[in-house]
Amino acid sequence: MISQFFVLSQRGDNIVFRDYRRDVQKGSAEIFFRKVKFWKDDGKEEAPPVFNLDGVNYFHVKRIARAIKDYLGVLSEESMRKNFVLVYELLDEVIDFGYVQTTSTEVLKSYVFNEPIVVDAARLPTLGPAALFMQGNKRMPGTAVTKSVVANDPGGRKREEIFVDIIEKISVTFSSSGYVLTSEIDGTIQMKSYLTGNPEIRLALNDDLHIGRGSVPSFGYSGSSGTGAVILDDCNFHESVHMDNFDIDRTLSLVPPDGEFPVMNYRITQEFKPPFTINTLIEEAGSLKAEVILKIRAEFPSSITANTILIEMPLPTYTTRVNFDLERGIVGQNADFKESQKKLEWNIKKIVGGSEHTLRAKLTFSQELHGNITKEAGPVSLTFTIPMYNPSRLQVKYLQIAKKGKTTNPYRWVRYVTQANSYVARI
Repeated sequence: MISQFFVLSQRGDNIVFRDYRRDVQKGSAEIFFRKVKFWKDDGKEEAPPVFNLDGVNYFHVKRIARAIKDYLGVLSEESMRKNFVLVYELLDEVIDFGYVQTTSTEVLKSYVFNEPIVVDAARLPTLGPAALFMQGNKRMPGTAVTKSVVANDPGGRKREEIFVDIIEKISVTFSSSGYVLTSEIDGTIQMKSYLTGNPEIRLALNDDLHIGRGSVPSFGYSGSSGTGAVILDDCNFHESVHMDNFDIDRTLSLVPPDGEFPVMNYRITQEFKPPFTINTLIEEAGSLKAEVILKIRAEFPSSITANTILIEMPLPTYTTRVNFDLERGIVGQNADFKESQKKLEWNIKKIVGGSEHTLRAKLTFSQELHGNITKEAGPVSLTFTIPMYNPSRLQVKYLQIAKKGKTTNPYRWVRYVTQANSYVARI
């Protein structure tokens, strides 16, 4: 049950507000904003998705956000303000007296009649990896996930197209010697359809796809360009997916609902080749000084480029100043010392596969060192996005659309992206 629903701007102003049951104190939106903005709990930088404060439970409603995004195309402050009438109409259908009725875009289309005011996504900050995808030299449309499921293209015609995204979030922990201690892939096949007439879709995966760790021997460090079977520990499918032929030829058939939805979720704990290796050295350089050398190497092919790489390293609590020595010739890199958090940050805009980059940092301390400095620094963590790369090697072999009458051949877009979930190297 939901008592209040609100959407806040980055300044804390109410963009959307609904009080369904009038049983929560006034000012709850401001309390939520201040708590999230200034969250301090065991060194965490962000508030958890659910927390309790003064007897009130605050949580993020992601499925409602997805339904709004399906209608607006772009989920931003500007799109919400321009479409506030549509947003309130959606909320009135989604929630009734605090009880969620439905978040299905397909069901909502029968009750919501306002047309969205389209916001130019090109002028907005990128909210996800959609703008990063490439297929050969042909750039994928930037409207991949920024297009409303109900709005038509200019001229009144609906462009027939379907997007399939294979998104993998990887977790890797390296020992101080560089060996992989743990590794895991959490993957999903996302689909967003703009096809009229609800045609049946057939989606074929790898022939050598196996489910269950005991089905075939481990394929080891085969990597995204290696050979061998693709082994999933477990997986689950959307309710619209029919698996009549899945055990025979690894094909899925479905009639996609409107909006964005996960066709399949899967998990892999078999070993795979990590896309980055990290080497860290920290040494004393006097009674009040030390030097850090960070090396990062891209272990994927040179035809692939990683974007928005962020390397973070906690430093000793008595660090007062850090001087950086950056490699020359690398466009879009910078390093910073977050003094309040005692943390080093190294940002690199792009890294080409096969390349290696080094950062040197000289630390100044407020007191003399006592004991082993490596125990007071680290671990090193990475976040990144790698378009058109997936370490599991799960592939969509083909995407077949059943034709109904004399229709144009729809556009099919199949895209891959890998992101860091928890990528940590001990020092």
